[in-house]
Amino acid sequence: MFFQFGLIRSLKNLSVAAISAGALFLAGCGLDVQPDYLVPTVDSNEPYVYESELKEASIFGDGGIDLFNLGGNRNNEGQGGAGLGVNSYLWRATLDTIAFMPLSSADPFGGVIITDWYTPPETPGERFKMSVYILGRELRADGVKVAVFRQRNSGNGAWIDSAISNGTATNLENQILTRARQLRIASVQK
Repeated sequence: MFFQFGLIRSLKNLSVAAISAGALFLAGCGLDVQPDYLVPTVDSNEPYVYESELKEASIFGDGGIDLFNLGGNRNNEGQGGAGLGVNSYLWRATLDTIAFMPLSSADPFGGVIITDWYTPPETPGERFKMSVYILGRELRADGVKVAVFRQRNSGNGAWIDSAISNGTATNLENQILTRARQLRIASVQK
């Protein structure tokens, strides 16, 4: 009986050790994803650049083994990848285009950028807010959608919704697409 109890306890300790070793091994196999921070530059054409590109770590070297395609298609540069769920050129172009407005939230996986209310210095009685939706991983003309909201001050401190001219959202979409094309051309020429 004493022998059976000792054997059961040894088997339990062995299974706990095996499970712990397996968990530690699996924890070491993850992707090393570093955040991509914007850093100011002295170049007048580019007010800021991204500090680093997405870094992929693999125990099998730079190419690695990508069982679940977490690294994205490596032949399609700018098509997204493990770091972005949307086209990186559209994402960066959107941030460049609306850089004058304060950001409320930015979701690179869902492709949604929402600004906070912005009051232009020349018109303190009105304010604007934008929601930008990046709709896919390809750089296409229909890959970005902008919604613009405008409010006017009623005079007693309350803000009242006001209409936006029809072409405002379309003009912003065109500016974002133009900037995305510039970023794409610049990356190809490097």
